[in-house]
Amino acid sequence: MVSARRDVAGAVDPVRPVEVAVGEPVPTQAEEAPGALRELRVRDFALIEDLRLPVEPGLTVISGETGAGKSLLIDALGLALGARADPSTVRHGADRARIEARFEGPAGRRLVVREVSAGGRSLALLDEAAVSLARLAEVVGSAVEIHGQHDQQRLLDPRRQRDLLDAFAGLGPLRAAVAEAVERWRTNRAALAALAVDPQELARRIEIAEHEAAEIAAARLRPGEAAEIRERLAAASHAEAIARGAEELGELLGGEGASLRELAGRAVAGARRLAGLDRRFEAVAERLAGVEAEVDDLAREVRRLAEPIDHDPASLARLEARLSEIHSLLRRYGDDEAAVIAYGERAAAEAARLRDADVERERRAAAEPELLADVAARAAELSARRRSAAVALAAAVDDALAELGFRRGAFSVAVGRRAAAPDEPAVEIDGDAVAFDATGVDEVVFTFAPNVGEPARPLARIGSGGELSRVALAIEEVLAGVDATPTLVFDEIDAGIGGRSAEPVGRALWRLARRHDVLCVTHLAQIAAYADHHLQIAKASRGGRTVTELRVLDRAGRVDELAAMLGGRDGGPAALASAAELLERADRWRRAEAEAGRGTAEPVADEPER
Repeated sequence: MVSARRDVAGAVDPVRPVEVAVGEPVPTQAEEAPGALRELRVRDFALIEDLRLPVEPGLTVISGETGAGKSLLIDALGLALGARADPSTVRHGADRARIEARFEGPAGRRLVVREVSAGGRSLALLDEAAVSLARLAEVVGSAVEIHGQHDQQRLLDPRRQRDLLDAFAGLGPLRAAVAEAVERWRTNRAALAALAVDPQELARRIEIAEHEAAEIAAARLRPGEAAEIRERLAAASHAEAIARGAEELGELLGGEGASLRELAGRAVAGARRLAGLDRRFEAVAERLAGVEAEVDDLAREVRRLAEPIDHDPASLARLEARLSEIHSLLRRYGDDEAAVIAYGERAAAEAARLRDADVERERRAAAEPELLADVAARAAELSARRRSAAVALAAAVDDALAELGFRRGAFSVAVGRRAAAPDEPAVEIDGDAVAFDATGVDEVVFTFAPNVGEPARPLARIGSGGELSRVALAIEEVLAGVDATPTLVFDEIDAGIGGRSAEPVGRALWRLARRHDVLCVTHLAQIAAYADHHLQIAKASRGGRTVTELRVLDRAGRVDELAAMLGGRDGGPAALASAAELLERADRWRRAEAEAGRGTAEPVADEPER
């Protein structure tokens, strides 16, 4: 099973607005956000043969007997979010298990498919395209947060706790300013390190750059020069044949005797004589005159082309030497003349930069304390805001926990700073040299002391999964306005609590479901009574095999299920009466919340069981 959610807050579904004074949301990047979970379909997974779980807006409760497969649905959902698969979960006799999760959001629908073969092979598809588990978790993991007995790892991470505190207080812009200041310092520090070169090495690099720039500049290359030389050398290798052929062609075109020019001239004269007798031949005479002129041009062009062909061996040797020089430069500096010229310009610029390295190094070194001072100033402001927000967050979560049956003062938020090691970069804040990174100088730890006389401990050291789930619920309720996770899942949140503490948990889940879609697996009727949608999961026999079935309960079905949760299947009229009264009490409370403007409380419509 996995736990996944957005690391920063974003927009909240406007359909179920609730005003929560928790600061401005931290901006998010939601280009690939899959939206809310709307359906989970599971096939051939452990006891589940084929089951479809609809997830409607609001609070959806799943109840049923122990061992019926409630937690199997959460395990299957974890696979759809990118968890690793265990081939032993494939239903006996089946080739593979298949899990499909459909999400819907502003960008449209997205479909996730996980297949796990009995042989151990696993396939992940996102919108019909194969993806890695890491990619799957990256894209859809932010859509669902699972809180269960073993799924609190992200909440236990102090880095996540710091992110939640920043989201609560709307510190996104200030945190971004700290990150920018740290990046400026890092950039300057990297440049300074690059300039920390041994003087002899610096001199060597300057000499190399100057030599390369000078060599390329002295060559005076022209783009396309090598190709031109190769053409000239190719022509020179046939110089004698070209000269003889050009001379013969020139004679045919315009030489003495029966040349083409002589024949054309005689034809022009004859046509003009005819034109004097018959004007229809004037056009012929004009066209022949054009032929005569064209023959003259062709004769001159033949002589022009033949003239530059080099017959001088010394001249040819110079061309070959120049081509060899160009090829040598191409081998070392670029694919063509333009690339070599560009390399020379860069070498000249590098030589100039290295010659000015001392000046640049001094400038960078002088900037170091100024940049660190900027980091310190911004980090100190962020730290002060965090300390103030920590008190407010602790008080808000503590209030929520009190409603869930915990003592006052059980929850706190500690904000501390880590002293920098001797060889570690540091900034001075309040007279102390403290370590820093792009998130600032603070370490944030959520602590919890549920029992009087017990010291407060970090959440990671809470032994009870039920306690931790209720702490997570309180935190989620407080942060509902800045947490953009569409779907929240609470598995076995009722572990270790009785009926007296359960009803406040149900109410907290219902309030949280005004901002998120909440899916809760529970054994307690006091929690299930506050559901907007109630699903019952049960085992049945079919064809000699045990299968898991899921039913959407109508009003009467809910009363029956709540009665069974209160008094067992043989609870009788008393259990039914208690269940009906419990459901009516939940309805009255929801209506009161709606009248007070804290959400909508439409009663669950009667639906046929299926």
